[in-house]
Amino acid sequence: MTLHEALTGISGILITPFDGHDAIAPARLSPIIARCAAAGVDALTVNGNTSEFYGLSFAEAERMQAEVPGLVAGRARVIAGIGRSTVEAVRLAARAKGDGADAVMVHQPPDPFVSPRGVVEYVRRVADAAGLSVVLYLRNAAIGEAAIAGLTAIPGVVAVKWASTDLMALARAVRAAPEVLFVCGLAEPWAPPMTALGAQGFTSGLINVAPERSVAILTALRAGEFARANALIAEIGAFEALRSEEQNGANVSVVKAALALMNEDCGATRPPSAWPVAPDSLARLTTLMAGWGLLHGRR
Repeated sequence: MTLHEALTGISGILITPFDGHDAIAPARLSPIIARCAAAGVDALTVNGNTSEFYGLSFAEAERMQAEVPGLVAGRARVIAGIGRSTVEAVRLAARAKGDGADAVMVHQPPDPFVSPRGVVEYVRRVADAAGLSVVLYLRNAAIGEAAIAGLTAIPGVVAVKWASTDLMALARAVRAAPEVLFVCGLAEPWAPPMTALGAQGFTSGLINVAPERSVAILTALRAGEFARANALIAEIGAFEALRSEEQNGANVSVVKAALALMNEDCGATRPPSAWPVAPDSLARLTTLMAGWGLLHGRR
C-alpha cells in the first residue's frame, strides 16, 4: 500500500507507554500494534498528541521515533511526529528516514507569538531536513488562507491533517489546494462532515483500544453510507465523551485506563494531563469496556 493510500485511511496515533518508574517503555506497544495491523489500520503515528508528545523529553521523543518503526515491522506505514523548537524539530526530522519512518507529521507550533509566515518557514526547514513526505497537522485555521496556501505549496507536503472545527475554512482550503490530501484530524466524530467536504480518512486514538470500530467507521464512509457511519460513531460516543472531560485533559488518560482494564498496562499519563481518571469516570469506562467485551482482554 502506498503512503497516499494509507493516509486516506486511518492515521492511528499511538500512545507512549511508561513503566512503573515513569520511564518510556516502547515494547509495551507490541499488542496495540498487532491489534491495529490485524484490524487493518494502515498508518501509525509516533510522537503525536495522543502520544503525549509535549510531555516527553527530547531524548524520549528521539527514542520513541527510533524504536517504533521496528516494532511495527512493515505492518503499517509509520509517521513520525515532529515539533518543538526549530532546532529540535529539524534534528528529529533529519533522522526520521534513517529511523524507518515513511513520512513526518509536523505539529503546528504552539508558540504564543507564532506568525503565519513563521509557520511556513518552520515547516520548510523541517521538510528540507526530513527528505520524506510531509503531513501538516493544522489545528488553528486562523493563520489564514495565504499561510495555508504557502504551507501546502512547500515541496514534499502531501497531506494536511485538518484539526480545526472551522469547516468553511476547510472547504476553502480543499478547493485552493486540490493536489494535497486533506485528512480529518479530529478523529471519528468529525469524519462524516469533513468527508462530505472533501477530506479522506481520519486520525484516531481509539485504535489503541478498539481499532476494529474505527475501521468499521472508515468502511462505511468510503461506501458513502453516512447513516451507518454516524450510527457506529454513536456507539463510541460514551468513550469519546469520557476523553473530553476536564477540558480534554482526560483525552489520553482514558485511553491508558482502558488499556489497563484490558491487562495491557501502559502506565500513567504525565502532568498536566488528568491522572488518575476520576473514580466516577473510571466506573463508567469499566462498564463501557465490559459492554464492548474488552474487560481484562476478553472480547
